[in-house]
Amino acid sequence: MFEFIKGRVEYIGPEFVVIENNGVGFQISTPNPFSFKQEYGQEVKVYTYHHVRQDFMALYGFHSREEKTLFIKLLDVTGIGPKGALAILASGEPEQVVQAIENEDEGFLVKFPGVGKKTARQIILDLKGKLQNIVPDFFPDLFSVDKIQPMHNGNSSEFEEAMLALQALGYSEKEIKKISPELQKEQLSTDQYIKKALQRLLK
Repeated sequence: MFEFIKGRVEYIGPEFVVIENNGVGFQISTPNPFSFKQEYGQEVKVYTYHHVRQDFMALYGFHSREEKTLFIKLLDVTGIGPKGALAILASGEPEQVVQAIENEDEGFLVKFPGVGKKTARQIILDLKGKLQNIVPDFFPDLFSVDKIQPMHNGNSSEFEEAMLALQALGYSEKEIKKISPELQKEQLSTDQYIKKALQRLLK
């Protein structure tokens, strides 16, 4: 229904962003809402997917059309809903996800929230050989540690925002507590905390 929405970033929370366009605020769930933090108050272009069920309707948004395409393909897999697909997109580099599917690496896929062995197998059966044209050169390097520069003005509120975002993706309190002490030693932006946390959760 909506290919994309272009508007101003009005609000950023652990589960969604609000994009204001001509006086209308669109609530859009994204894999990592805090990736929009640097663009707060500015105009952005968000590629959207309008998900409709009998008792539920929501907008999901992505930085690129290719990321949106991968999300839709994941939704076609039995056992994967929107929340699970968002967690997969937020938690691992798309290249790693595609490689795991192509290599039938169930061990990597079951690390995502809500993905058990049965669902991991289903992802491989449904998507292997169908994703090669999505990934190359299109996705931003969302998880490159080399590009993350410490922000010396960071504060505890940004760390807390990041932990809330991880909970929204479906990670358990036990999983989050396991990695949080090491992260708390650093002063980063919310988005940077999330990226480093997701790297550790997938090890």
